[in-house]
Amino acid sequence: MNSIIAIIVIFGLLVFIHELGHLLLAKRAGILCREFAIGFGPKLFSYKKGETVYTIRLLPLGGFVRMAGEDPETLELKPGQKIKIETNEDALVTKIVVNQKNKYPALKEVIVEQSDLEKNLFISAYEDADDRLTAYKVHPKCEYVIDGQQFQIAPLDRQFGSKTVLQRFLAIFAGPFMNFLLAFVILFVFGLIYGSPSKEAVIGGISEDGAAQEAGLEVGDKVVAIDGNEVKNWDELTKIIQKHPNETILFTVERDGKTFDVPVTPKERLNYKGEEEGFIGIGYERVTSVIGSLEFGFDTTLYYTKAIFTGLKMLITGQVSIDNLSGPVGIYNYTDEAAKQGMATLMQWTAMLSVNLGLINLLPLPALDGGRLMFILLEGIRGKPIDPQKESLVHFIGFAFLMLLMIVVTWNDIQKFFL
Repeated sequence: MNSIIAIIVIFGLLVFIHELGHLLLAKRAGILCREFAIGFGPKLFSYKKGETVYTIRLLPLGGFVRMAGEDPETLELKPGQKIKIETNEDALVTKIVVNQKNKYPALKEVIVEQSDLEKNLFISAYEDADDRLTAYKVHPKCEYVIDGQQFQIAPLDRQFGSKTVLQRFLAIFAGPFMNFLLAFVILFVFGLIYGSPSKEAVIGGISEDGAAQEAGLEVGDKVVAIDGNEVKNWDELTKIIQKHPNETILFTVERDGKTFDVPVTPKERLNYKGEEEGFIGIGYERVTSVIGSLEFGFDTTLYYTKAIFTGLKMLITGQVSIDNLSGPVGIYNYTDEAAKQGMATLMQWTAMLSVNLGLINLLPLPALDGGRLMFILLEGIRGKPIDPQKESLVHFIGFAFLMLLMIVVTWNDIQKFFL
């Protein structure tokens, strides 16, 4: 049960932070955000605050922010159409009832002659067939009611497409950026709670039956040099060890005020690039400081980014098979394992997942944030937007491809974990 709760919280947090980035920058640009949703499919919960409806939906496979203008605006009043309107004390139309008008007996019924709810914001209408034509100004935040559901009109200056290239770019880029920021914050907090590597190459832990234990190294040993070359910090120590699998190297160690040499032969394993590297089974000494935690958060976020980017590169070049990809089922299982290992492991896994979500979304693929950013950049270069119909078609094809890929990796996960 704890693992299930952990998975729900982690997935919800990653999606919430991602979509929050879109929402905040879109609202800052003055874009009307109709809905902020976690999940897809039928609504389980909804709450409206201001102009935006906040919803939780049934399928926990992502989320979205529905911005005005991204989809065709649905309200179109035709000449001769009967509607009901409500006006405020300034004679501005604040509500338009399109159908089921009998539910609003107190509102005025008019017959539309002409209307513009995007640019000039007006409705010209007759109160009945014989009356003279009256022009009504429409409030920029006028609500319209269709089939009992209430929506807000979207004047052109509130639509996504009316904003500058920079404003639109930032509204889309903010989602992935927030995932990188979340990873940094998680790792910063991890450093404050569990400590971050000390500035010096001091051994803080030793694995049983590892090369370090076999060589006689102990917790608290400070490695000052390897093969006569000075070692300044933990990163330098790690890099040297990784370069010498199955090769004996000479550690110069300080212990209890004494300095002596210890020959160590790193064992061999494959790293995330699929390359051989050495390891001796040691962990760094943990120290707790704000500055150290900030550095740890930044450096580890950067490390995760490089590792995931390298994995993607290997997938594209064929060095890694698509069978190695994991979808929701695989991520669920790995998250379950991380949860069982404790909060420290779970925090690091969450940070890596957040980086992964941010980086994947930045890929220039249709239907992803990166694909949308690519079209915005092309518009900036060309000086005019791509045909919306062509762009929509590209995103539709990309979405279909991603769904197919999701099915394939999910099937791989099922075979891997359950068959």
